[in-house]
Amino acid sequence: MRVLARELTLANHPVGADKVSDLLRAGGYSLQANAKTKEGIDHPDRNAQFERINAKAQEFLARGLPVVSVDAKKKESVAEHATPGREWERKGSPVEVVSHDYFDQNAPKATPYGIYDVGKNLGFVNVGMDHNTPTFAARSLEKWWDRMGVELYPEARDLFVTADAGGSNASKSRVWKANLQSLADRTGLTIHVSHFPPGTSKWNKIEHRLFSFITLNWRGRPFATYETIVNLIAGTTTSKGLKVKAELDPDEYPLGISATDHVMQTLHLERHAFHGEWNYTLRPRTAAQLVAAANPAPEQVVVTHAERRARWKRLISEQMQSGLDGSEFCKQRGINYHAFAQARLTLIGKIRKTRKATK
Repeated sequence: MRVLARELTLANHPVGADKVSDLLRAGGYSLQANAKTKEGIDHPDRNAQFERINAKAQEFLARGLPVVSVDAKKKESVAEHATPGREWERKGSPVEVVSHDYFDQNAPKATPYGIYDVGKNLGFVNVGMDHNTPTFAARSLEKWWDRMGVELYPEARDLFVTADAGGSNASKSRVWKANLQSLADRTGLTIHVSHFPPGTSKWNKIEHRLFSFITLNWRGRPFATYETIVNLIAGTTTSKGLKVKAELDPDEYPLGISATDHVMQTLHLERHAFHGEWNYTLRPRTAAQLVAAANPAPEQVVVTHAERRARWKRLISEQMQSGLDGSEFCKQRGINYHAFAQARLTLIGKIRKTRKATK
């Protein structure tokens, strides 16, 4: 306002900042923050994927099968830092926190990974103390099944999971798929997975049906301890019946874990015809598949061209010194004669038979 007032005054229109503010309001202006509404460049199959996810979810719910939405909430520092929002306290007795909210690399971190049961309106949050890795994401889903899912759906043999395209449960993550395969093998579940297109994570139901209410419940509360975080999450409820279970996960989830080509080849993975990178199914492996997975094929020894050439030269020399013709030599050595003959032709050229001298 002061800048506008100064510029107007310099242009021979003397006016104060308050008057400029009044004029702007009269003209229909007001102070507004940015609105996060633009999705960026939409994927051409964005809506088609939304419709596919919705149709499959409705099909599973109609059959009484579990449909869950999964994601990791923002990582939080476990310290007496101020948190956004205000909470009712006795007048003049605010909760005291440290005066500086600088980022401390060494401070303990909490990563809440949530599983929201769409049909039952129930949530489960696994609060990790280590890194947010694909193994941690799959382990959180496994904990939900062991703690809640198996009791709620004792007859279920299929599970539908919706997830973002990125993060620890990314659509391109090989480790995420490998861990889901292990879960399918152990539980006997056929796990159907659909990812939302990139840049559309806010449409995942867990965001506005679970995480938003957790954020409201812990507003104005410093996360002094892990127990505080777990209790605040578990205390989240809504008038529509949302209930949440939470537990602390003390396990370590190191970075840098990868899934080898052999592991990926032994998965019982079916990529769907429509965007197989977003939609796929993992079925429990058969006994034969489990044996194959446990016994990887031996690595093939890579032989260079120079090494192969030297080997053929040595064999050709041995054959010439042996006095045997090529066919007999190869038969004794167990060598493919046609390969030997081709190598001999390439390396020393065509061998001409000498004629016996006539009397």
